Amino acid sequence: MSFVLDGIGHFLARYLEKPVQGYEPFTPSDFGALQATLQPGDVLLVEGNNHVSGIIKYLTQSTWSHAALYVGRIGDRETEDGEPLVLVEANLGEGVIGAPLSKYARYHTRICRPTGLTPEDRAKVCAYAKERIGFEYDVKNIIDLMRFLMPLPIPQKWRRKMIAMGSGHPTRIICSALIAQAFEQVRYPILPKISRVESESAREEILEIRHSSLYAPRDFDISPYFEVVKPTLVNGFDYKKVQWADLQVTIGVTVSVTVEPLPAVDGAALVPDKAGDALAPA
Repeated sequence: MSFVLDGIGHFLARYLEKPVQGYEPFTPSDFGALQATLQPGDVLLVEGNNHVSGIIKYLTQSTWSHAALYVGRIGDRETEDGEPLVLVEANLGEGVIGAPLSKYARYHTRICRPTGLTPEDRAKVCAYAKERIGFEYDVKNIIDLMRFLMPLPIPQKWRRKMIAMGSGHPTRIICSALIAQAFEQVRYPILPKISRVESESAREEILEIRHSSLYAPRDFDISPYFEVVKPTLVNGFDYKKVQWADLQVTIGVTVSVTVEPLPAVDGAALVPDKAGDALAPA
């Protein structure tokens, strides 16, 4: 039975990972600025353009449908073009892989940076993710998503639970769960559950780590413990230098205008008869 479900999952995965035609990001990223801003341990959120992206956006009510962890150069691994692999992500049909940053050069992206993470813990988070390269994608999760291929309304309170299902197999994982597990290794919070304990003498809050399968890409965006980093601002922004399309700028050209006197009619100068009328002799 497991073999049959895996087969169905892989079949659905091939369909769901097909790109949607005509995708254009509303706010494309500045790839040069993105490349200069990213640091190991940063979470890169992506607005995807395939069928499964639409499902995740609907279920999470968010722009973001995919998450990858920036870990810096992964050993000597490179693309065929010689670009280093610097992202770790879990993809349909591929599992956990290393990827180049240029893969998302034309996509709408967002950087979410863990605040105050020590260099040692940052290294542990990145190492954990890199060690999972080669794990399979959890196709059981795709079976769970199959019900959303039909346009049926899903109550808000059930949506999160619908994407939290999976096989539970330790070597099968989805993108958000992979990153959540990496931060769990150093006990860095994303969206922890908070239990309030009331007593006569004290009131304290106890943070509990949620199960990794409960996380979605948007959680890194709304987490109070991750900073949203915008490359165009980090690298310096001067609104005075923005070149607006409706302003024509001429550089290095001097324009001289010579005003010739109006010709006279029978020795009299021409003056307007009324505002907006043709010129008439004075």
